[in-house]
Amino acid sequence: MILHSIVASLRRTVPLALLCVVACVGSADLLAQRMPFDRRDLAGDTPVDPDGAEFHFARLMYRDGGFGRGNRSWTTDMPEAEHFFMEGLMRLTRVDGTPVSVYNGAGGERVSLLDGNLYDYPFLYGVEVGRWGMTADEVAVLRDYLLRGGFLMVDDFHGSQQWAGFAAVMQRVFPDRPILDIQSDDEVFHVLYDLDERIQIPGLAALYNNVTYEGDGVEPTWRGIYDDEGRLMVAINHNMDLGDAWEHADTPGYPEPMTALAYRFAVNYVIYSMTH
Repeated sequence: MILHSIVASLRRTVPLALLCVVACVGSADLLAQRMPFDRRDLAGDTPVDPDGAEFHFARLMYRDGGFGRGNRSWTTDMPEAEHFFMEGLMRLTRVDGTPVSVYNGAGGERVSLLDGNLYDYPFLYGVEVGRWGMTADEVAVLRDYLLRGGFLMVDDFHGSQQWAGFAAVMQRVFPDRPILDIQSDDEVFHVLYDLDERIQIPGLAALYNNVTYEGDGVEPTWRGIYDDEGRLMVAINHNMDLGDAWEHADTPGYPEPMTALAYRFAVNYVIYSMTH
């Protein structure tokens, strides 16, 4: 019944509006403010610290033969996803971040594992990782980055086939470390928001098809890889699409509870990555 209600709301005609996150850190719910929609207004209204912000959204670049812009799966939802996420992060927390332009992605970083500046970013976002590929050199660098304190959040891959593609690469990165389910009492679920509610966060296309999953990825899972001290190094959001929920924060009809939860998860990941 809940899913049918959500999809019905998607199909209703509503005034085109921009949903802006304006909740404070301690708020139980994200609030939305309706504003006239004009993408010229979306360049970011939070001033950049002239001395340099403490957090930049860094998107992982990788080799693949998948979809996305120019058959580059790592570009999926770019730059709208990071634009809306960064606007929310800077409103919801005291993190001094760099806004990301919705037009050209300025302010967001695209980081190759072989870039010399990889270690400047404590947080990496990898999307569509069921299609990723890595050279031996890239595998070695990713392992070193994570063991030195880096954090990787992966998102928007679905079903058993894409899981196999992701897991094959991670097995090369950490042949001696298992992929584990993240337990409910893990600090990453409580570092800022208490994430006791965990529902499947779908892409917009799935909702239009009256489902919340893609392929055979019916059940969402939150998994991770830990270092020897118990620090979460890799946060794995399988059978979910948090990036789509951020990207469509201004899309009338995309369910607000799903967007709100997608923000909470990602905010917790960012805070965790900066404090652990």
